[in-house]
Amino acid sequence: MASLKASSFPISLSESSKQLNLSSRVYWRLFSFTSLRQNRNGNRRILMRSSSSSSSSTVYTHGYSMSSSPTQQQQRKEKFESETDDISLLNERIRRDLSKREASKNTTLDSKEAEKYIQLVKEQQQKGLKKLRGDRGGDKSEGFSYKVDPYSLHSGDYVVHKKVGIGRFVDIKFDASKDSTQPIEYVFIEYADGMAKLPVKQAARMLYRYNLPNETKRPRTLSRLNDTSVWEKRRTKGKIAIQKMVVDLMELYLHRLKQKRPPYPKSCAISEFTAEFLYEPTPDQKQAFIDVEKDLTERETPMDRLICGDVGFGKTEVALRAIFSVVSAGKQAMVLAPTIVLAKQHFDVMSERFSQYPDIKVGLLSRFQTRSEKEVYLAMIKNGELDIIVGTHALLGSRVVYNNLGLLVVDEEQRFGVKQKEKIASFKTTVDVLTLSATPIPRTLYLALTGFRDASLISTPPPERVPIRTHLSAYSEEKVIAAIKFELDRGGKVFYVLPRIKGLEEVKGFLEQSFPDVDIAVAHGKQYSKQLEETMENFAQGETKILISTNIVESGLDIQDANTIIIQDVHQFGLAQLYQLRGRVGRADKEAHAHIFYPDKSLLSDEALERLAALEECRDLGQGFQLAERDMGIRGFGNIFGEQQTGDVGNVGIDLFFEMLFESLSKVGDHRLISVPYQTVQLDINITPHLPSEYINYLENPMEIINEAEKAAENDIWSLMQFTENLRRQYGKEPYSMEILLKKLYVRRMAADLGITRIYASGKMVGMITNMSAKVFKLIIESMTSDAHRNSLVFEKNQIKAELLLELPREQLLNWIFQCLAELHASLPALVKY
Repeated sequence: MASLKASSFPISLSESSKQLNLSSRVYWRLFSFTSLRQNRNGNRRILMRSSSSSSSSTVYTHGYSMSSSPTQQQQRKEKFESETDDISLLNERIRRDLSKREASKNTTLDSKEAEKYIQLVKEQQQKGLKKLRGDRGGDKSEGFSYKVDPYSLHSGDYVVHKKVGIGRFVDIKFDASKDSTQPIEYVFIEYADGMAKLPVKQAARMLYRYNLPNETKRPRTLSRLNDTSVWEKRRTKGKIAIQKMVVDLMELYLHRLKQKRPPYPKSCAISEFTAEFLYEPTPDQKQAFIDVEKDLTERETPMDRLICGDVGFGKTEVALRAIFSVVSAGKQAMVLAPTIVLAKQHFDVMSERFSQYPDIKVGLLSRFQTRSEKEVYLAMIKNGELDIIVGTHALLGSRVVYNNLGLLVVDEEQRFGVKQKEKIASFKTTVDVLTLSATPIPRTLYLALTGFRDASLISTPPPERVPIRTHLSAYSEEKVIAAIKFELDRGGKVFYVLPRIKGLEEVKGFLEQSFPDVDIAVAHGKQYSKQLEETMENFAQGETKILISTNIVESGLDIQDANTIIIQDVHQFGLAQLYQLRGRVGRADKEAHAHIFYPDKSLLSDEALERLAALEECRDLGQGFQLAERDMGIRGFGNIFGEQQTGDVGNVGIDLFFEMLFESLSKVGDHRLISVPYQTVQLDINITPHLPSEYINYLENPMEIINEAEKAAENDIWSLMQFTENLRRQYGKEPYSMEILLKKLYVRRMAADLGITRIYASGKMVGMITNMSAKVFKLIIESMTSDAHRNSLVFEKNQIKAELLLELPREQLLNWIFQCLAELHASLPALVKY
């Protein structure tokens, strides 16, 4: 150990393993440090390691005296905490980008698997396009387009020109052209620095509506005609954000593809079960049956399918057949509903439908039950004595232990809270999931549109159904009385819905005065269980003719003779809620009426007015999916990946964002980057740092620390980041020579991740030999924030080259390479890394 007392300590990483015989030393890891203590004789230190066992392991190492005083040690650590150097900035970015590291580690593929997977992604994307084209039409030979018809624009509408940016539509007028004496139609658009005019045909190819999620319709600023550089930067930023989103989607989808379960057997009994269905299925419903059957019996990966269809269009029957297939194979099915009312209705329907199968037991877990009843049900679920368990979010609790869960059916997912949705998502990796919705939440819709989530649309109404007549007007007592009288006179029943519990009794008093001989009841979620159940039962049986309630009746009530609904204070409801509420009526062949009342229109926000306009437009049956898409345009995409919606959509507007998304999906194979093994990376920069003796004496087993650093770099960038942070946390900011040593590790690690096998310098030129494609290089360059690095890099065949202004000393050259690679490495989240 005498050599450690020298004034300096020259070491290169390639020499480190030779200089240290690890088998002759006690091996310890820096990652496990929790405390460092001085023992009594001062010549020995004890390193304490955290352990899950009751006794802590201790390692004794001999020999080093601490050259720094406690004050100097504290100063080192304070210096580390206050400084932000290149390495700490890189570590911060790595932590941010790889926060979901554990999930991504499960997506390791070999090259053959990767090719198969990317093909599956493309197929999924085509399915998403097909769904949208079915609704929107368009030239099927081209990519999907969200372009706007110029004739549908109104003066003052904001539009996006793909090459120029955001402007305000003024008008369409005839004007003379340069090449013809005949006037032609032009679209006039106002920009920040002048007016532009485009021929209508050209405008139809280049214009999009400018809609924003979760913001006003007004953009922050209009683009400039004479300087499109700002717009190009915004569009590029949006493109990179979309590419990252595509990679995230792919990794989520891949994670599901890698989960395996044996296909369910095709049962002969299913034909008998389907024969009991009393109605003739619609074509869409038949296709949904086929889709779900294939998911269960032909796939080895868990199903995650959305069944989107209006209320009364037969979604429940699709779920019943899936439940029968799973339960027949000896597994349990869970049916999750957002409200007690809907859970009770599902329980009643399933109890009746499975009544001819004595071996299939159906149970309801709800707050209607006593504590002792719940305990009995929990035991039955755990023991496998219940095959079908129906209930609310209580089914997701930790006390509910399933014996052999095979299928989760989620009805109206948008009604559940964030924690419940996260719990539902956790099921998707192990069991088949079927989601039923008339108006899916934006995130669900988003995944269905992009093709990363399987979806079956039931948009054909049953033959006996007729559209619901929607009456939208300002509130007046006379209109309310007239609407109720009309329904009562034809022997029907009425829903009267308010947004809040406060006000229910006031409305009841008003209606009792107007209809003294009619039974009227109030229902809301805060009533006692038995009271609420009794109220609903009386309304269903016809004893109560008018039910005044909150939106607790939004889902589930299937009452054939209730064919008028009155919704008051419409501006306080969401679009999906309104659509669902309207669907409570019109369940039979009698024409139904939805009277939707708003206060003075001048009090409504722009968003509320747009919701009303959307509801008026979607009057026909089977438009829940389109309405949900409109809702996504109004409310935004929601928390797609658990993070708040950023301004990336706002940069270009929703319509152009979607088109760019589909374009990115169609080119997903072009943005694939294949990393190389760390050991194969050559760094041909002759630089050997010399560690000062003070730092060597300060470290505990310096050779082992350096060896640990090499191992961390060989593992992955996350391990290297953790190693460096732990080193600094334990010993404070390292001296410059140690920083150079760490930077060499980072450079080789980042190069390996980027598919770079050799880095060399020749005069003022730096070369990097790589396997990346020109398309990948272009995307990386576009995403770089440093103009200095971006402008210095060129791609030639299999090399990235940089021409520097002058020949740099070796240490400065290493710093330049480190910063350049850090910029290139930051683009990795936007690349397919298989």
